[in-house]
Amino acid sequence: MKYTAKAHWQGNLKEGKGTLTTPSGVLNNTNYSFKTRFEGEKGTNPEELLATSHAGCFTMAVCSMLTKKGLTPISLDTEVTLTMENLTITGIHLSITGKVAGITADEFTTVTKDAEKNCIISKALSMPVTSEAQFIA
Repeated sequence: MKYTAKAHWQGNLKEGKGTLTTPSGVLNNTNYSFKTRFEGEKGTNPEELLATSHAGCFTMAVCSMLTKKGLTPISLDTEVTLTMENLTITGIHLSITGKVAGITADEFTTVTKDAEKNCIISKALSMPVTSEAQFIA
């Protein structure tokens, strides 16, 4: 499986603007800029999208692990806090609340700790990244 996304940018860093688009259409020319990233202007930013991706992945990983135990969650709600200092992501905290019949609080914590380490996004955060460039003269 391969997934794609597109980013378009025009202008300098502080006054320029960009858009993000995904083939699914969920992001369709969605605004992002220096101001949406650092000054609170309406729009998204890479860190918000990373936190969102991690929340979804982690929650699905918890659900998968519960399902493998024969359990169906009634509800799972995750909040992710991504901390950035000096232009470096310094931490991601996952906070999940779950309502699941047939499991104890300790068992739920064990499942969530496993998902914390093994969800696809958690593992990807230490994955090698490659790039290529094409220059238009």
